[in-house]
Amino acid sequence: MLLRLFHTFAARLGVALCNFAVVLLTARYLGAAGRGQISLFVTDVALQLLFIGLLGGSSLIYLAPRRSVWHLFGPALAWATLVCALGTVGIWLWRGTGAAYAGHLFAVSWVQAAFSITTTLLLARRREQAYNYLNLIQAGLLAAALLLVFWGLQVRVVAVFWWACYVAYGLPLLASLLLLLRLPDARRGTLQELRSTTRELARHSRGAHFSNILAFLNYRLSYYFLAALAGAQAVGVLSVGVALAEAIWLIPRSVSQVQYVDMVHADDKAGQAAHTVRIARTALLATAAALLVLLLLPAAVLAAVFGPEFGAARPLIALLAPGVLAVSLTMLLNSYFAGQGIYRVNNLAATAGLAVTLLACTTLIPLWGAAGAALATTLSYVASTSYLLTQFRRASGLPLKSLRPRWRDIMSWRQRG
Repeated sequence: MLLRLFHTFAARLGVALCNFAVVLLTARYLGAAGRGQISLFVTDVALQLLFIGLLGGSSLIYLAPRRSVWHLFGPALAWATLVCALGTVGIWLWRGTGAAYAGHLFAVSWVQAAFSITTTLLLARRREQAYNYLNLIQAGLLAAALLLVFWGLQVRVVAVFWWACYVAYGLPLLASLLLLLRLPDARRGTLQELRSTTRELARHSRGAHFSNILAFLNYRLSYYFLAALAGAQAVGVLSVGVALAEAIWLIPRSVSQVQYVDMVHADDKAGQAAHTVRIARTALLATAAALLVLLLLPAAVLAAVFGPEFGAARPLIALLAPGVLAVSLTMLLNSYFAGQGIYRVNNLAATAGLAVTLLACTTLIPLWGAAGAALATTLSYVASTSYLLTQFRRASGLPLKSLRPRWRDIMSWRQRG
């Protein structure tokens, strides 16, 4: 397991560094207002991808060990196309984005959705290295394309980001399809088999993915509130603070990815509670250490790196830090329950967080702007994590103090690997 975790972490670290480069390039060359526009576009795309998961997402991992990947791929891609079309029209009417924005929103969302489906199917078949490095290549291509156009060609408009996405997702999508074609799965099935697989995929996806939709609203709903009340520039400053704080999540995300795949394939799922506690302690300790380093960065460094407008992100990071630490536990506990098909707990946790998000955003953002949005996000994260902790204690019978980090947990990975 240690070797798999190392590869996953290394790939996610590379992705995080490339994502940091994207944030840096868009902030420096487009300013806070341009960065805010890109953040809203990325949020619109992510919002559509969430509903795509209602007939796919993590349920592809759950069902792929027992189904042909092509029987899953067809329904998932057809649903993704429908969602992208309807979602684009909805966002166009809701936010008045204009035809050009809507066209790129549909195309970028569809390419990202197709890439997500193919790579998730590879992960489901335990092609973890292919999954990891395809995502790394995608992130690297996006950063490289932006650097080429912004710095090399001196073209500095928001539309550059849209065209870079086509290259960054389109090429890895073709590669992932070629890898899927190498699997020995049957590519044709009877109409009855396809209907059965689609129904099963829909049944699992609804339960598994509903919490992801709610979690996304907890993560990004504040952007829409802030854009309406303070404008794109405030969103741009907040997005830099969020990007830096959430980059630390590569640690628990790496662990939870491996944990979830193992949970799905494990025969003794109930016995995974003690394992979850061990890895949660290590992930929590590593996340806290990384957060401490980030919190020590002065505002002058942020201003020097991203531009003078972004020094204001420093206090926002401090407000986000407790929530970021809480979510490092949430990710692992979500994987624990989802790996057993117990989606109700994750859904209720996300619902609790969403209730706090709505109340805090409507109360705090009008008072404190971006600082209120950051505080609202942290309160939401803490609420969701608190609920998951109580449910994990009941389900596992283990005391919450067993999650307290210990330095010897780090050394124990060598023995378990």
